[in-house]
Amino acid sequence: MKQLYKQSSSSSPSSSVQIPYSSKPSKARSHSLPRSFAQRLLFMLLGALIASTLFFLHPYFSYSHPSTASSSSSLSHLESDQLPLYSHLPRSIPIPTSTGPKRIPVGLKRPSKRIVVTGGAGFVGSHLVDRLLDRGDSVIVIDNFFTGRKDNLVHRMGDPRFELIRHDVVEPILLEVDQIYHLACPASPVHYKYNPIKTIKTNVMGTLNMLGLAKRIGARFLLTSTSEVYGDPLEHPQKETYWGHVNPIGVRSCYDEGKRTAETLTMDYHRGADVEVRIARIFNTYGPRMCLDDGRVVSNFVAQAIRKQPMTVYGDGKQTRSFQYVSDLVEGLMALMEGEHIGPFNLGNPGEFTMLELAEVVKETIDPSATIEFKENTADDPHKRKPDISKAKELLNWEPKVPLREGLPLMVSDFQKRILNGEK
Repeated sequence: MKQLYKQSSSSSPSSSVQIPYSSKPSKARSHSLPRSFAQRLLFMLLGALIASTLFFLHPYFSYSHPSTASSSSSLSHLESDQLPLYSHLPRSIPIPTSTGPKRIPVGLKRPSKRIVVTGGAGFVGSHLVDRLLDRGDSVIVIDNFFTGRKDNLVHRMGDPRFELIRHDVVEPILLEVDQIYHLACPASPVHYKYNPIKTIKTNVMGTLNMLGLAKRIGARFLLTSTSEVYGDPLEHPQKETYWGHVNPIGVRSCYDEGKRTAETLTMDYHRGADVEVRIARIFNTYGPRMCLDDGRVVSNFVAQAIRKQPMTVYGDGKQTRSFQYVSDLVEGLMALMEGEHIGPFNLGNPGEFTMLELAEVVKETIDPSATIEFKENTADDPHKRKPDISKAKELLNWEPKVPLREGLPLMVSDFQKRILNGEK
């Protein structure tokens, strides 16, 4: 038994080791990376090298192509911040030019702006809104509808680039825009005399709030001032250098002096806070969407003639005015905003008419049998009003194009529809 035990114990070491079965002879383990991983790494590096080479050589191939060079537009006149497509090119690569007509490529068209128009539901404001939207801009209208009408903007309600906010500019508002057209203020004697304190608050507080907004967001600001800043002028025609002849305590002072104060605030914000500003002095304007009975002479005459009422002439009818069609004014405002000159600029038609001459034109256009009724003149009514627009011609390349006898029938057509529909 002992012998058997010894034999078994002596043979146990060799028998306890179990050798796994394999049909193939075993090989020594290699310490190098697997071949498949090394191949993948090599291909990845090679692919990255090819991609980088094509990326850096792509501009050279694309701009040396003859078809591209022949069809490219001249871009040398654009600023560097207007050329995002070319910003990655080395300085030594010239931007292709062409001797043909200059066209801005589709990708480099004038970027649309975000613009706020205060008083945008009014007569002039609504026409300005139409023009800006037609140009491709996005427009926000602020109006408290004291004199503005939603009917002036109803045709724009479905436009995704149009917004309407019921708001009074005497209260601050926060918006993000590129430009501010500040038109908000009653502009006719009937309306600005109705609440003179509200009128001067709109001129002062409203202008302060809009200038403050322009300062905060870096927007360009345009103030629509008025020829009333000249008062009853002693200079004829009136140039922008004329300081005016205004009664500071008269019944029209809430508007006249209010606009003069608004101009002062505008220039102080420009000098003291570096706000980009523009100032337009608007002379008598007429056209569709005017209020039917706002006290202004053109709308009064037209509405009275359509209603078969006598046309009211205040005083002897020899006082003069100059009348511009609304589309001419809108083009002037946009030229001023997009230009590089602060102003002020007179925007008006230098064609001068007496009230009696205007009455005759209205009679010719509407009803030759219309009559005239004379009444006592109102207080502080200017005797003469005619703009000198030589500054606007020279610096803005602007002048009115629509004569009174062409523009008046367009206004008459609008008034006839509204009066027949029972609008007051």
